[in-house]
Amino acid sequence: MFDVRPLTPAIGAEIAGIDLNRELGADAYARLADALHTHQVLFFRDQDVSARRQRDFAAGFGALQRFPFGEPPEADLPEVMVLATDGDRPKVSNADIWHSDATFLARPPMGTMLRAVSLPPLGGDTLWADMESAYAALSAPMRALLDGLTAEHDVTKSRSHRGGDTDALPPVVHPVVRTHPVTGRRCLYVNRIFTTRIVELDERENELLLPHLFDHVTRPDFQVRFTWRPGDIALWDNRSTQHYAVYDYRGPRVMHRIVIEGDEPR
Repeated sequence: MFDVRPLTPAIGAEIAGIDLNRELGADAYARLADALHTHQVLFFRDQDVSARRQRDFAAGFGALQRFPFGEPPEADLPEVMVLATDGDRPKVSNADIWHSDATFLARPPMGTMLRAVSLPPLGGDTLWADMESAYAALSAPMRALLDGLTAEHDVTKSRSHRGGDTDALPPVVHPVVRTHPVTGRRCLYVNRIFTTRIVELDERENELLLPHLFDHVTRPDFQVRFTWRPGDIALWDNRSTQHYAVYDYRGPRVMHRIVIEGDEPR
């Protein structure tokens, strides 16, 4: 049986003693799900798996979502998205801005799984931040203000998501503070890439409050930082975390990404 090794007091755990080329039983998936709910992002080191096996492993956590942006590595693996970047070229992605994945959807992903296929010799770390801790660290008057408010999320705010069929993705409204559907814990749920405004506030109030919330989530005590090796896999709870991909490298970086269907934030 594998071990769960926490990496920080707030967020992140490494799963040791597991071979993801082997089929996992229901008990193993249940234990991994419990670890995910506790630590919010799980790391699996040195996993020599194919894109197909990654897809099958991810499917053990829920139905997989066919993301509307990006291409698969193979035609019969539409659930897998290739993220290929080259540090020698101008940056086009918004991945180096703190965010949760696809909050512009009515039902954003429950989770995301990322596998390192090829990496630059140095750089390209990813950081995750715990939005449960971010909410808890706000003052009681600020929490009282935010509870019950809603915010608009719009795909067109992100330049790297433009150009697709964005007409089919109108803006959506989610709670500013959502309740995790499994743990019942409260999570701050606004992010700099997709959140455009708090619906109940006027323009000037939004200009003051939203930047404060966006900056608040970047506190180091909410974070874990991961240095990738080829074959490493990260699985994170997209409902209660934000992440940031450091764009400090030169040379190609190829990752395979899978998203797991979620529910409507409440």
